[in-house]
Amino acid sequence: MTFLGTAASVGVPAFFCDCQPCLEAVREPRFQRSRSAVLISGRKNVLVDAPPELRRQLLAAKARRVDAFVLTHAHYDHSGGLGDLEFPVRLEGLDPIPSYMSLESENWMRLAFPFMTDCLHLNLMEIGRSFVIDDVAYTPLEVAHSSGTFGLLMTTGRDRTAYIPDTGPLPPSTWEALHDVDTLILGATFWGRNPMPEDHLSVDEAIGIAREIRPKNLYLTHLSMHFDTPVTNHELESYLESFGPSFHVAYDGLTIAI
Repeated sequence: MTFLGTAASVGVPAFFCDCQPCLEAVREPRFQRSRSAVLISGRKNVLVDAPPELRRQLLAAKARRVDAFVLTHAHYDHSGGLGDLEFPVRLEGLDPIPSYMSLESENWMRLAFPFMTDCLHLNLMEIGRSFVIDDVAYTPLEVAHSSGTFGLLMTTGRDRTAYIPDTGPLPPSTWEALHDVDTLILGATFWGRNPMPEDHLSVDEAIGIAREIRPKNLYLTHLSMHFDTPVTNHELESYLESFGPSFHVAYDGLTIAI
């Protein structure tokens, strides 16, 4: 799994911002963050979400193809680059890309990207109903976010990895599904006060979930770094050290085994 992007909706640095995290990212490009997405690569490349920077993300990951696509939800920071998937189908004459999304996301896509309906082979995602791509079982998880939003539990022969970039407090069914998960990837949008507690997690709230679930590794993603209190990557890394070596900050381009 490659983290193509690890930012919340604003990105880091933001074009309008001169807070310390943004200035840090200007000075040290490794701390720059594009909007959140991941690529699972085996015999096939499975893309999860399509942020506005998708073209650049795939080039940076040296991904020459997308064999399947999963959309967690239709918010712009997760879907704004969807149109980039049109070109390999039309220009290269490929078959429509097998794609998985909720009914709410499909309805939105048909309105926002009507030209994509013949480029994607649409499959309906439902909570708890698994589907398999390239020997990986993907199970949609219930989350506390906009209607039609899912997290994902990915099960392989070696471990169980949960990718939940956008959620507020986890629903009971998801707590149960995450029992004995090996790798937990959680959105930690806010540092300090959480101004949207029903829809997002703060860093401390994500850490609290991980300390109860006790995965082998936690990766924080979907980081704004700006709000409610700005935090630099150096500060965030130092803070996580107190929780032990299994607590990590995810960065654009980071690759882990699942």
